[in-house]
Amino acid sequence: MVKRQEIMKEKMIDAFRYASGGLFTKVEKADVGGTYQELEKQGVALMGWADPYMPDSSMPKHVEDALVEAIRNPSAAHYTAPIGNQELKDEIAKKLKIYNGLDVDPVRNILITPGSDSGLYFSILPFIGKGDEVLIPSPSYPNNYLNISIMGGTVVPVPLHEDHGYQLRIEDLESRLTSRTKMVILTHPNNPTTTVYDRESLEKLSSFIVENDLILVCDQAFEDFCYENEFLTPAAMPGMFERTVTVFSFSKGMGLSGLRVGYVVCSDAIMDSLYANAVSVLGATSTASQIALIEACKDLGFMEDFRKSFDFRRKAAFEIMNSIPDVTMAMPESGFLCWVNVSKIGSSTEIVDYLLKEAKVSVNDGINYGAGGEGHFRVVLGVYRDDAKVIDALDRIKAALIKWQDEKQDRR
Repeated sequence: MVKRQEIMKEKMIDAFRYASGGLFTKVEKADVGGTYQELEKQGVALMGWADPYMPDSSMPKHVEDALVEAIRNPSAAHYTAPIGNQELKDEIAKKLKIYNGLDVDPVRNILITPGSDSGLYFSILPFIGKGDEVLIPSPSYPNNYLNISIMGGTVVPVPLHEDHGYQLRIEDLESRLTSRTKMVILTHPNNPTTTVYDRESLEKLSSFIVENDLILVCDQAFEDFCYENEFLTPAAMPGMFERTVTVFSFSKGMGLSGLRVGYVVCSDAIMDSLYANAVSVLGATSTASQIALIEACKDLGFMEDFRKSFDFRRKAAFEIMNSIPDVTMAMPESGFLCWVNVSKIGSSTEIVDYLLKEAKVSVNDGINYGAGGEGHFRVVLGVYRDDAKVIDALDRIKAALIKWQDEKQDRR
């Protein structure tokens, strides 16, 4: 078995050869393998999967009714065009104009994808090949690094500094620019730090992109709930629409992760090539899911309850985490995550393992988020419908971290 496994691995490109999906070795990523979901049966609070209210109900009735009706329709068993349902794209265009400041043609500038992860991969794919360098402000979403590796490109991490509020510093981008630099990938708001990049950061980034003739791929999956800063869409800034591909999600803001629908927005010069290759790379997005999301887009009132709940949770997490000696956490600026600094008390990998055993809470080790991630862990505050469950898990994390420090002191 081992020999056969090694032989098959040797035939793969490096990005796959050295990857582990959990069949032969333990993996920490929550979305790899089935071990993570097994933890729930052991009474572990799963706070490492960014799926709103998971495993509880998050679908509003008007969307549920539309989905059931769509499934019963004969069309549910058949393809929608790979570029997406036109009525859904029309609704998205209205949202883009109001919320993102983008006045687009829904026929020429929007592509529906089976989730934003596939949309992110497809947005990068036309531009990156072997030897191309991609600047990624880090820490950042792990798929940003993985996608570049799969395509044969070179990831160039650009450090985001905690003492600078994780905002962009243009000198850090400029110092890493080479003749091989082709793209910047920005997760905005940032996952895991929750940073909402401010106007100064984005204006300087836009100038950097235009002046150096680069492409920007911007992942805005967490755009719906921003609390601390004004949210600005880079593609709407002067000179940026023609050289920006923006990726959006219905999963985070609407809590409809299981419907697997995202969308990509860009100029028609880029979109023409995406349309041409959509069927080969993406296939067609679920027909019934797209119909249900048309109704979701028409009535967004249900998202206000999410906003209030996530606002309460981020403030509670801020208070609880910062009451732990030598542990710090900035106020989350967006979405339903928090980014906890435990660098003063030990290794984040060891601490994450300890929290699983001692507190029965599963969180994400910061090392998975690239440069600057070690010494931190990410907590998904958006899980569970009941706020009390989230607060209880945070209290257990606090008790465990205090015990960790006491035990560490005793060992000295």
